[in-house]
Amino acid sequence: MRNIIILGAGGAGAEVTFYIEDHNSKVGNDQKIRISGYIDDSKENWEKYNYKAPLLSDIDSYTPNEGEEVLIAIMDISLREKMIKTLLDKNAKIGSFIHHSVVMPENLDIGEGNIVFPFCILEKHATIGSYNFLTSYCFISHDCVVGDNNFLSVAGFAGSVKVGSNNYFGLRSTVIPGVEVGNNNVIQAGMIVDKNVKDDTTVFYRFKEKVMAIPKIN
Repeated sequence: MRNIIILGAGGAGAEVTFYIEDHNSKVGNDQKIRISGYIDDSKENWEKYNYKAPLLSDIDSYTPNEGEEVLIAIMDISLREKMIKTLLDKNAKIGSFIHHSVVMPENLDIGEGNIVFPFCILEKHATIGSYNFLTSYCFISHDCVVGDNNFLSVAGFAGSVKVGSNNYFGLRSTVIPGVEVGNNNVIQAGMIVDKNVKDDTTVFYRFKEKVMAIPKIN
């Protein structure tokens, strides 16, 4: 049984906890995961979600122990990047969690510290880096090359897509085949990325600047 600590006791931490509990209910003892506690600077977050495991410390006070892994349950890209550096500086082991329902080959080329929620598809011949966070129903298709510390929210990459690092892909955004996305970009919800995106760019629908509500007339 793996012994893990979850960094982040907010909403992302609550979801990771829920999916680990679900995972544990459906796998053998050799694949089960024990949550030893949480790292967060907010006791309020920990109390809000009524976690079973204790709040251990904030990140500055955390000292890694032998045999334990840290899962980074944080959605904010810049904060995730900072936490990755802090943990590596402390020589902590950053662990991965891949839900049992994920469809993927046994020999997938994938790095460390990835979190993959239920019903994702990671296809054969894809190459995936480290510290990526995929919510449920994401897909990464054949011949994709994905860097580090990307967040995907029900998002997908079609075949032969290349993605750099530190990108945020909003709810149900999609990258079409052969497109390249650089680093430090924000792809807003619902976007279909059909052209290359360099670095430090936000991709969004202009019409979303104005929200219209048309009332029903009886």
